[in-house]
Amino acid sequence: MNTAAFALLALAAGQPVVASAPAGASAAERRVVDYLRTHVQPGQPVVVSELYNGVFSAPEERAALQRLFNLFFKLPLLVARQQLAGGRPPTLAEISEQLRLDVPGEADVLLRVMEADPRVPRFFERDARSGELTRVDVEAILAHPRFGRALEHTIGGWEGRPAPALAVTGYDGSVLGAPSLAGRAQLRYFWFSGCPPCLRSSPLLVALQQELGPLGLEVVALNADRALEIGTGDAERAEYARGQGWSFTLAHASPEALEAHGAVSVFPTFFFVDRRGVIVKQLLGFQTGEALRQAGRLALQ
Repeated sequence: MNTAAFALLALAAGQPVVASAPAGASAAERRVVDYLRTHVQPGQPVVVSELYNGVFSAPEERAALQRLFNLFFKLPLLVARQQLAGGRPPTLAEISEQLRLDVPGEADVLLRVMEADPRVPRFFERDARSGELTRVDVEAILAHPRFGRALEHTIGGWEGRPAPALAVTGYDGSVLGAPSLAGRAQLRYFWFSGCPPCLRSSPLLVALQQELGPLGLEVVALNADRALEIGTGDAERAEYARGQGWSFTLAHASPEALEAHGAVSVFPTFFFVDRRGVIVKQLLGFQTGEALRQAGRLALQ
């Protein structure tokens, strides 16, 4: 199956794309990336079935190939979300952070695969020397019958809408649902362990809780490790929270919760919900303390 066909099938099925990988790049993933780096040619699509059947026979290599091509199809949505959220394209380093790409040059290779396939629309332009994205055609992504439909669902129309129903499990096994949050101003914070922008956000969230918690804002930290198949245990997550001084509500972001909130794939993502249960602000990616405070105050009005 070629890359374009694989992409459309994945999106048509409505399945969230998972960016799972062990901590650090596996040797198998390095071999796949090195092969692609050497063999990708302009105008020549990469045919997954040929690589699967004729090049990579070891199970761990095939698993790495599957992961990379899942990420390939996630890339346009990630780039468009970042462009809309920050007013600029993401850097290669930011793409690597979000998709957990640990092989040097791996983000560039994925972009080269996309650029090489003549059937994939030209969603962006890059600097010829640095490889960094210089322009993202969000309109082209939105106009695409598959990519655009998914993107509109994730970025458009959240503010002013009722917050999705929430039924998740805490680290201690307790169930957190809509009744326990009814009538409360809240921040639903989606993150995963080891996410660099999430790590930078941690002290800002502590400050936000200290300032606005007494006024009624509740921070609900929804960890996506299980949904993303990240091998961090509950004890490690709880220890991290203690070390950071978190006094938040801690729960797992299930695949259903991620999907209900627009198939969250940019981390961190923040949903500020007022006491009526209406989303008043959605923020994607790292935010300043002042941006978080303003959104929190809006939820408390």
